[in-house]
Amino acid sequence: MEVKCILGLVVLVAVSALAEREALTTSERIERVNRNIVRLPGDPYLEDDVAYNSEAERNADPCTSRGCMWPKSADGYVYVPYTLSSVFSSREVAIIERGLQSFHDFSCIRFVKRSSQREYLKIQSLNGCFSYIGRLGYGQDLSLQRSGCVYHDTVQHEVLHALGFHHEQKRSDRDQYIRILLENVTPGMEHNFDKINTLNQDTPYDYGSVMHYHKYAFSKNNQPTLVAIPDSSVEFGTATEISQMDIIRLNRLYKC
Repeated sequence: MEVKCILGLVVLVAVSALAEREALTTSERIERVNRNIVRLPGDPYLEDDVAYNSEAERNADPCTSRGCMWPKSADGYVYVPYTLSSVFSSREVAIIERGLQSFHDFSCIRFVKRSSQREYLKIQSLNGCFSYIGRLGYGQDLSLQRSGCVYHDTVQHEVLHALGFHHEQKRSDRDQYIRILLENVTPGMEHNFDKINTLNQDTPYDYGSVMHYHKYAFSKNNQPTLVAIPDSSVEFGTATEISQMDIIRLNRLYKC
């Protein structure tokens, strides 16, 4: 009887731990994975989960105004070729492909296996969860580290970066909706809260966006780094999948 009780307790603890991992929001999951990453030689520069080829690119203007959107074909679809690393298990491949296929349900974006296309996404398990912003013009890395990044919502989040979208709290009009409390931000992480001159597609600020940071992102003291204004009780950064406003913004950008 005592052995059964101990085994039952072990199972309960394991299930509880699994439930805790699954309960993380997109923003929390990405930050947890990327928090202690040490940049290795050859790794891209990261601003949270946004990759850049050099430090100088961190504050670049929205690339969608410079031609980094994926091109639309004559049939009205936007085909984005991709490859998947062989390190992913069959279960992980299924999760990633489900995330990619979800865009087919609400937009004109179509992810297709790469044959010989020059421009494509190389989906790999690299050092963290990250993507570049928009189309780079060659094979570009999109990292979904196997330990912590292979979730449906994380796939959607990183893909939206690759399609040209920044984090929601970087919007050009964010100061009307969110206050940044830099005094609570971990030293050296302040750049993650820089504002960008974004193209907002005539859509309202979206607290429910899958691209929004959570309230305690990069906090050094367990105090909020982001507070909604004028109503500080508004919740944000809790999305577990792409929001309706994310979809509207995507479809307006690509004229779907």
